[in-house]
Parts: sequence; structure tokens; C-alpha cells
Amino acid sequence: MKFLLPLFAFSVCLFSCGQPTTSDKVESPVLDTMAPEVDSEHTSENSLDWAGTYETTLPCADCPGIKSIITLNNDSSFSISNEYLERNTINKDSGKFMWHENGSVVHLSSENTNVKLKVGENKLIHLDTDGNEIVSELADMYVYKKQ
Repeated sequence: MKFLLPLFAFSVCLFSCGQPTTSDKVESPVLDTMAPEVDSEHTSENSLDWAGTYETTLPCADCPGIKSIITLNNDSSFSISNEYLERNTINKDSGKFMWHENGSVVHLSSENTNVKLKVGENKLIHLDTDGNEIVSELADMYVYKKQ
């Protein structure tokens, strides 16, 4: 009978260390591996309220800055005014602009103006001649804010 007690204790240990019950299992969540779809139908041209007047003060090598005001109209016309501060010099121009294929860049083109601007939410970003954003310590000065 003395051998039954250790056998009983061994049996209890053996069965208590068996398969985990469902309450012991930890389920891992299933991750959604599908990337969200990119909506290529919505562009700055058709999704933003881009028409309006924008203003910034552009850097100037030999003056305090160039106060630049651009107005974009719904009929694809524009007007631009560049005032060289402390010089009493103002250059004005107007013409038509076109949207680039990607729908986020406008190109202002006339006899005296050739400017590319990236259209954002209540802002225009002046681009370099290759159509890239200007990257420098003065980059913030190339952002026109909507008035």
C-alpha cells in the first residue's frame, strides 16, 4: 500500500502537466497584410480648394526679399506680382497655367513668367527649374500661404 501513494501522486502530476485547456491557450491576432489601396483618382486639382490668392516673401541676394503674390483662378488664368522690398520695384504679369499629369503641380507660363508650383492644402510650394522642391535652410521661404 505504501507504493500506491507515490504512484497516485505521480499520476496526478502526469495528468496535470498534460495538454493545455482552451482557457490556457493564447490566440495571436490575425494581421491584415493587405496594404490600403491608393486612391489615384484624387489629386490636388480635383480634391483641394486651390483657387485663390497666395503670398510669400522670396529670398533675394541683394535686397531684404521679394514679396510675391500669386492668384490662381478657376478658368486656369493667373496673375503674379513681385515687389522687390526697399527698391520700389514691382513686376506684374498674368497668363494661363496648366496642370501637370500628376494633378499636383501647376505651371505658370507667360512672356515673363515660367514658374512651377506644387499645390497643397492652402499652400503653394515653389519648385526649382527641374520641378523639385527646393531643399535648403531657406526652403520655408518658398512656401506661399493662401490668404
